[in-house]
Amino acid sequence: VQLVESGGGSVQAGGSLRLSCAGYGYTLSNMCTAWFRQAPGREREGVVAIDSDGTTNYADSVKGRFTISQDNAKNTLYLQMNSLKPEDTAMYYCAAGAWVTLATILNDKSYNYWGQGTQVTVSS
Repeated sequence: VQLVESGGGSVQAGGSLRLSCAGYGYTLSNMCTAWFRQAPGREREGVVAIDSDGTTNYADSVKGRFTISQDNAKNTLYLQMNSLKPEDTAMYYCAAGAWVTLATILNDKSYNYWGQGTQVTVSS
């Protein structure tokens, strides 16, 4: 499974960005997929995940602002980010895993496959 992210960039606070994650070698909708982020000096944290049934799980810090979605025809995962804040600045990664449980759905150790990351910078 290969994951390729795109769509990062720089935006002012209150702005929006949409990240994309194209999957190759496996059907993403058959797996649990997620977005993680890591800011300098901080641990990687789970942002949002979607399981193979379409159930989503958002981190409290992004609820109401971020939306995860999938285009099965394109085998692509998206993250729509609205009302961005400077604290959202981080490298964002998409991830996929075949054996992810609900209890660990936002735990990075649950995921086997990772993209290379795309930088999101939000200025105040």
